[in-house]
Amino acid sequence: MNRFCRKGGGFPHGWRIVAALAVTQTIGYGVLYYAFSVFLVPMQRDLGAGGAQVAAALTTAVLTTALCAPLIGRWLDAHGGRALMSIGSVLGTLAVLAWSQVTSLAQLYGVFLAVGVASAMVLYEPAFAVIVGWFDGHENGRATALLALTIVAGFASTIFLPLAGLLVEHHGWRTALIILAVSYGTVAIPFHALVLRRPARAAVAGDRTARRVDLVKAAVRARPFWLLVAAFTAHGGAVATIGVLLVTYLIHLGHPPVFAASVAGLLGVLSVTGRVVTTGLRRRWSAAAVAAAVFALQGLGALALPLAGGSAVGAIGCVLVFGLGFGVGTITLPYLLAERYGTAAYASLSGRVAMFSVAAKAAAPVAAIALAQAVGYHWVMVAVVSACAVAAFALLAYHHL
Repeated sequence: MNRFCRKGGGFPHGWRIVAALAVTQTIGYGVLYYAFSVFLVPMQRDLGAGGAQVAAALTTAVLTTALCAPLIGRWLDAHGGRALMSIGSVLGTLAVLAWSQVTSLAQLYGVFLAVGVASAMVLYEPAFAVIVGWFDGHENGRATALLALTIVAGFASTIFLPLAGLLVEHHGWRTALIILAVSYGTVAIPFHALVLRRPARAAVAGDRTARRVDLVKAAVRARPFWLLVAAFTAHGGAVATIGVLLVTYLIHLGHPPVFAASVAGLLGVLSVTGRVVTTGLRRRWSAAAVAAAVFALQGLGALALPLAGGSAVGAIGCVLVFGLGFGVGTITLPYLLAERYGTAAYASLSGRVAMFSVAAKAAAPVAAIALAQAVGYHWVMVAVVSACAVAAFALLAYHHL
């Protein structure tokens, strides 16, 4: 019997897991990450704080997620994702409920430490680990499952930014957060607790701890792993910088705010498009080579933006070019890790990469804002181009090992 099917059932349970995770990732990213920007202004007003002070809470959460990633990875390899993601869903729900009650910056930062821990337990890294483990030995199925998950979750911002805005408008930001918290918990807790499970082979595989530890030690002592770290850390920083500063930069180039926001909104749709295209291309070519080409193309888009972005057509064209690679790193890293190292220590290795790449996503926009204030936005684009080049060259070097 196909090991993806439960005994007596005709529908592969692996795809039930993919469907459940697609839903929980969409709601999780929407509530735990994207909705924050909607609450920024009303929180400033109620807490009597500046925008940078309030925004630092989200940075705190992202850095906490990065610090937790290696520990979470080791747990996933040893025990699977069911208990971890179920507990993380409870923690995420409680953290958002607590967020709705904060009255000071200290409380806000404390809440977002909890949000960061919960995010490490329930968002992409553990979800990918569950899927990679379930589809072990089935590369096409794994690639399709990861693509399906990220296509659905790629619309989290598209759904939750306007939804959160409507809730704030009609109920106020505190009640809006309560509604979002209850909605997340109602869906994510039972989905993670009842649908997730480890494949039968994992339950009888015996103690693989020693083998896993040896594999991780060997990996982190060799060049290929650190080339992956360099590639996805540089790319994560570049993508995060564009994601945060694109609207501001387009306004700086002379475009109206509505146009700038509309063009920046293309990034979410383009991230889905890029994932579909690169998944298809890597059926014929190496995943590392395909991703390297996409990262290099993004660098060209960022390079052209200061030169051609002053016109509407030029701005749209540059964003289209950069946006096609916006979500490519997300699905390429799991594929490359599983391809080279197998699945026994996938989550441990993924967690170590995430410690660097997620930290870069948190720190790069802050550094970019400081750079823009010091020497101008054009130098921010130079930094983005350089990061894309580093990512592309690192993957090319990885491909040729």
